Amino acid sequence: MVTYSESGVDISLEEITVSALISKLKETLNYRDIITDSGHFAALVKLGDRAIAMSTDGVGSKILVAEMMEKYDTVGIDCIAMVVNDILCVGAEPIAMVDYLAVEKPDPEIAEQIGEGLREGCNQAKVAMIGGETASLPEIVSNFDLAGTGIGIVDVNNIITGENIADGDVLIGIESSGIHSNGLSLARKVFFQENSFNIDDILPTDPKISVGEELLKPTIIYVKPIMELLKTDVEVHGLAHITGGGFTNLKRLKNGMSYDIEALPEPKPIFQAIHSLGVPIEEMYRVFNMGIGFIVVVKAEDKEKTINTLEKYNHAYLIGRVKEDSKEKVTIKTFQENIITL
Repeated sequence: MVTYSESGVDISLEEITVSALISKLKETLNYRDIITDSGHFAALVKLGDRAIAMSTDGVGSKILVAEMMEKYDTVGIDCIAMVVNDILCVGAEPIAMVDYLAVEKPDPEIAEQIGEGLREGCNQAKVAMIGGETASLPEIVSNFDLAGTGIGIVDVNNIITGENIADGDVLIGIESSGIHSNGLSLARKVFFQENSFNIDDILPTDPKISVGEELLKPTIIYVKPIMELLKTDVEVHGLAHITGGGFTNLKRLKNGMSYDIEALPEPKPIFQAIHSLGVPIEEMYRVFNMGIGFIVVVKAEDKEKTINTLEKYNHAYLIGRVKEDSKEKVTIKTFQENIITL
């Protein structure tokens, strides 16, 4: 069996490390009118009757797959997606970004391909790339690293923090395109180290695509469906971007709640392949999105209207319910029909 920690990523240690960093920075929140705490998907700074939402993220080790494929025109989409999808989680409309490209050695051809992806991501999210920074760091970076920071705006009265989530609310999941931009360290270890796949080998659970092509599928940008939903009369109680940590991301929305996920769609071929090659079932749901890239929490009576609105853009499913629970857990009925608790 192969786990995320064995691939070099220790989620528990990351959480402790982040806590150590944040503990030294909490006092800075007193300098401005901050609305959300550091545990949410995006931070909010109040400016009169509006607020600015901010988030920052990178592409991660998906870059190593791009390097293996010698194909760099999609990772820019991932960079945009990882940032704007987090900004959406507070009900804000993403409006602008800046990027940070750190390189071992400048390469205009690779930079042009990266730029193509960034442009496409901006087009999908309707955000402006207003600036950025490129740094040559030959003794620090191997090949390159790509990250971005974005801002969004929201009326103070329309901010979604998760505080209105209540017992009996339902979970509506929006499909992912595949692995998105999380868990690639584990996926790469499973395919290329433990099982000696080549980048152009056919995915064992889907003869129509190679391993490399599947792993490079861009992260879906959820701006259009979420912004349309927020313009309806549906009362949205919570929004969660399912990234690193899988479905444990739901725990970031509100204390004192548990989430029962009992109707997930059949996992996409990439996840079936990773599991069949040695990753335990519980680890799969703890690390990967398992086919659901974004979750909307609404009242039970709004489930049909929510699904109909989201379905204009991506497949959406009623996947579970919220329960008031001091244990604050996520229970999942897996595709093997067993129940796991995260």
